[in-house]
Amino acid sequence: MKDAPLQIYVIGCSQTRTGTLDGGTRIFIECARRWSERGHKIQVFTSEEGYKIYQDYGLSNLSYIVLPSSKLGRLGLYILYLERAFNLSLILLKFHPKEGNTVVYSGSDFWPDSLPAWVLKMRFPLIKWVAGFYLFAPQPFSTDSPYKGRRRLRGLLYYIAQLPVFFLVKKYSDMIWVTNESDRWRFIDGLRFTSDRVVAVRGGVDFGIPAMIPEPAKKEFDAVFIGRFHPQKGVLELIDIWKIVCVIKKDAKLAMIGTGELENAVLSKIKSYGLENNIVFFGFKDNIKKIRIFRNSRVVVHPATYDSGGMAACEAMACGLPGVSFDLPALKTYYPKGMLKTPCYDFNAFAENILKLLNDQEFYKKTAKDALDWAKEWDWEIRARDLLETLKSA
Repeated sequence: MKDAPLQIYVIGCSQTRTGTLDGGTRIFIECARRWSERGHKIQVFTSEEGYKIYQDYGLSNLSYIVLPSSKLGRLGLYILYLERAFNLSLILLKFHPKEGNTVVYSGSDFWPDSLPAWVLKMRFPLIKWVAGFYLFAPQPFSTDSPYKGRRRLRGLLYYIAQLPVFFLVKKYSDMIWVTNESDRWRFIDGLRFTSDRVVAVRGGVDFGIPAMIPEPAKKEFDAVFIGRFHPQKGVLELIDIWKIVCVIKKDAKLAMIGTGELENAVLSKIKSYGLENNIVFFGFKDNIKKIRIFRNSRVVVHPATYDSGGMAACEAMACGLPGVSFDLPALKTYYPKGMLKTPCYDFNAFAENILKLLNDQEFYKKTAKDALDWAKEWDWEIRARDLLETLKSA
């Protein structure tokens, strides 16, 4: 007998820009496309920016309730988030979900996603709340925090803002989705949250697109970076690393894919180091355009200084690129092979790992094979099917 279709309500109101794509949004996009094809009903509560992103990625067959844009964003991100959380909560106080196999999924720990989902759960306790909690805020003023200097206050606000969400998620949600194994154990208590109710999602890879793009006879880029230009992603540190690489390999070329708040700082640093001929900035790219750059590169660099995992590097690994990263705790299980781990935060050692891959062909082939083998375990078809089963068991 075929299972009854799920009614899935998705709260995804934290998007504020259309030129970026965070991991939580990518997970929803890839899964929602496959779940709707299987007959499950999905209704999305989102911002205008989020709606445009979902339309651009072919999710026009879903139902939407879209919050209108607001001028409060000019007063700062937290004011905007508070307004969105309040307005959507008011909508959900009058909203009557369909009865049956019903799930509400909050796409992140940010207020516009988590607080309205909690409101719906409180009104209708039989609804299953699946909470996305994909990154723990770093401890304020810790040495590992990427929020240093003028950004310390921002890091402190981020940490404080996450505390009530952590409490609500742990007390009221039915299932929690995190990024990696180590984060699972920050929720598992053996009482309310057993191991089957905290799921390490990781992410996924679409192998169909890389198969369409052949490798060029000669690759233009020695390495490629993809990710948000954000303090957590180590983009400014990467410019320091690449400067060291270029001392040894003067014609070394790096491709950088992405955009974000540090974009101008990155471009300024490239200019100050005289690396304009060694680093090519592509901005935001996705799908075939992104894969073409991967195919034209030899190594993927993932210099994150604080991260819960990050699926972007695995998309490059699916094209057969070995990787280099810092030896962050989360990456030990997230990328157990195919990614050379560098002592945190040794720029010289990071550069040496890049050069080792570029210069040692046998070592390169072995690491590239490990990377491809690991990426094959991330197929989106498998990931979406498995996550759907977890929704049914929530």
